[in-house]
Amino acid sequence: MVIDSHQHFWNYEPVKHAWIDDDMAVIRRNFLPPDLKKVYAESGIEGCVAVQADQTLAETDFLIKLSEENQFIKGVVGWVDLRAENIHAVLNQYSAIGKLKGFRHVVQGEADHNFLLRPDFSRGIAALEKHGFTYDILVFPHQLGAVLEFVKRFPNQKFVIDHIAKPYIKDGFFDGWATLMKAIAAQENVHCKLSGMITEADYKTWTASQIEPYMDVVLKAFGSRRLMFGSDWPVCLVAGHYKQVKDLVTNFIATLSKAEQADIMGKNAIKFYNL
Repeated sequence: MVIDSHQHFWNYEPVKHAWIDDDMAVIRRNFLPPDLKKVYAESGIEGCVAVQADQTLAETDFLIKLSEENQFIKGVVGWVDLRAENIHAVLNQYSAIGKLKGFRHVVQGEADHNFLLRPDFSRGIAALEKHGFTYDILVFPHQLGAVLEFVKRFPNQKFVIDHIAKPYIKDGFFDGWATLMKAIAAQENVHCKLSGMITEADYKTWTASQIEPYMDVVLKAFGSRRLMFGSDWPVCLVAGHYKQVKDLVTNFIATLSKAEQADIMGKNAIKFYNL
């Protein structure tokens, strides 16, 4: 089974989605399950994990509702305020929803480089562990030093790094990102998504050969058992179409065994998110 471990839905609103700048104007519209179902039929994708794009409980509930109405949405990664005093009560309430698998915070947008390490956020992560939820790490490379300390604090929490931590592919920066990703991968509770890569390169001129060295680092560091394919649809559409995104990964892993390819293209996501 091929599972897309990372995609989004939204009803486009200019203020809420202000992060969609003029260079990304192609995605300034609604993206909902009927749109994606068509794409998946063309691409041989059997299911997905819907990931939050807005930091509200309304967003979490929106994704849960879509997952209840659409069988191909196998799991949801929502948002809660992990710094809230009542975090245990909130998580206890959400624990009853089978398709809600974990949570994410848009840490890449936080001005505090050490946001992940603050006591109030750590308290929330400890609560996630208690309730059995996963956590998606969304950061830029300059935040990876904090990520390394963060994941070491919670050796029993299931973590996954989104978009291979958004390396600066467009600028050709590599070594600092690679060093920290290798150190983070040494923590066996941390997984990584082969997703969101073409939008970190030049939207118009990227090539597979530019991105492959970055994929090679995470494959060697995390191994085929802790990597998972994700499209980052519809954000990926600013730099390419769905088939290009899927082909980038499938062509890269083509020399691996059939079992290793199956792990990366679906089995790891199923196991990680308990789909």
